[in-house]
Amino acid sequence: MSPDTPGGSPMDPALEAEIEAALANVSMADIQEVPAAPTRGARAEKEGRVVQIRGEEVLVEFGPRISGVCPLAAFDEPPALGSKHSFTIERRDLDDDMLILSRKGAVSKAKWSDVAQGQIIEAMCTGTNKGGLEMEVSGHKAFMPAGQVDLRHIPDLSDFVGKKFPCEIMELDKQRGRMVLSRKSVLHAERKEKRDALMATLQPGQSFDGVVTSVQQYGVFVDIGGVDGLVHVSDMAWERVKNPGDLVKEGDAVRVQVLKVDMDQDPPRIGLGMKQLVSDPFTAAAGELKEGEIVSGTVTRLAAFGAFVKLAEGIEGLVHISEMAHKRIARPNQVVREGEVVQVKVLSIDSDTKRISLSIKQTTEGPKGSGGGQSTRADDPALRKLRARFGGGGDLKGGLG
Repeated sequence: MSPDTPGGSPMDPALEAEIEAALANVSMADIQEVPAAPTRGARAEKEGRVVQIRGEEVLVEFGPRISGVCPLAAFDEPPALGSKHSFTIERRDLDDDMLILSRKGAVSKAKWSDVAQGQIIEAMCTGTNKGGLEMEVSGHKAFMPAGQVDLRHIPDLSDFVGKKFPCEIMELDKQRGRMVLSRKSVLHAERKEKRDALMATLQPGQSFDGVVTSVQQYGVFVDIGGVDGLVHVSDMAWERVKNPGDLVKEGDAVRVQVLKVDMDQDPPRIGLGMKQLVSDPFTAAAGELKEGEIVSGTVTRLAAFGAFVKLAEGIEGLVHISEMAHKRIARPNQVVREGEVVQVKVLSIDSDTKRISLSIKQTTEGPKGSGGGQSTRADDPALRKLRARFGGGGDLKGGLG
């Protein structure tokens, strides 16, 4: 396929390749010939004055010698003569020397004779094929590549069959006899408009309803209305989260709070939080715990320095390895295993750091002569080595030298 369309500007090579690949499975005989397309480019906004309503058309004047025509359907109700409105200039009709107009946000129910490349029209999805969607515009067939259906990959395109939605005419080629549409470009423009409006007022502390767009090991991305922000795994829940996918999946609706906005980055980086919108369980649970009491808990994970024990939802405490047994141990798994329910004694509660120190060995009496559960000097391996070296079997006495 040539990168140039008749009467149009060069297309983006990546889009051209996508269209070519998608149309490989579509019969050209199934796509009607259409009028040659005008030049496609950025559409200008201009304010004009309504001077006449003629049937289904509204005549607009921009100046003494500049006039245009806009579909009456683009207005919620017929505009008053003399009223001023903003219009989008779609193209110029060279035969009548009139500007063809539309209104921002309005979707044309296009007549086939009026459709033009770059125009936003309403189209009906009539079916699917391997390459994308089979569409219909004013009784004529058109095509939408799968990659142009949405901003993200849609695994099941059959959900669109029988539905009408706004599309942009990406390619209108009489010689090749086809019209290619894009819903993605319309969504992208809408998203940009929402993003610009949101970023103008976005600040930490605001809360939004959003949709999860991506789940990663380090957190999830949430669309809060035209812009994505990251909820780091540490801000998803008050309890420790190993896998973000255990809490949410793509497409889930979530409530988030804006934690930070970094406008120095391009695009701006937005930090979001989920746990900040629910009460911290530590505050409530810690208030019910008392230092010195013995409670039940479940071992959640083991580390070289000890074991973490879940006391309540969102509340964990640490049993240091020195507080696991009355005798010296090398590894925590010599005493407990993950998932095991154990009795622990609350040694201390630090509300500022949200740390709770626990003990397993202090829930039971130590061996006789252990000094209330503490290791005796006789049991110390280092002392046993000294006695073996210097002999005597009794307690070592005296100082150095």
